[in-house]
Amino acid sequence: MPHNPHRGEVEATFGDACYHLRLTLGALAELEAELGAGSLLELIERFEQGRFSTREIIALIAAGLRGAGHDLSTEQVARLHHEQGVRGFVRIAGELLAAAFPDNGEQS
Repeated sequence: MPHNPHRGEVEATFGDACYHLRLTLGALAELEAELGAGSLLELIERFEQGRFSTREIIALIAAGLRGAGHDLSTEQVARLHHEQGVRGFVRIAGELLAAAFPDNGEQS
């Protein structure tokens, strides 16, 4: 089934498998707790300013996968492979945040 960008979904391929990712409210709460962030806005600002760690990228992608219904632990996500390497993971994280928080006035 194709991903639905109007629902804030992103499609990504890791290894030979295609996944949908989505930041639901529960996934965002999980992300805040896992990263010890004071607020969601703090996390978004760090990503927008390019001040993020690999741990944060992994946690964001893991939350997006679980938000879309995939049962993968953060440790499993850390072992996934993307054909573009780290650059691919960073791109996916950016797409996921942009899909969850569009800046054009639309709501997901």
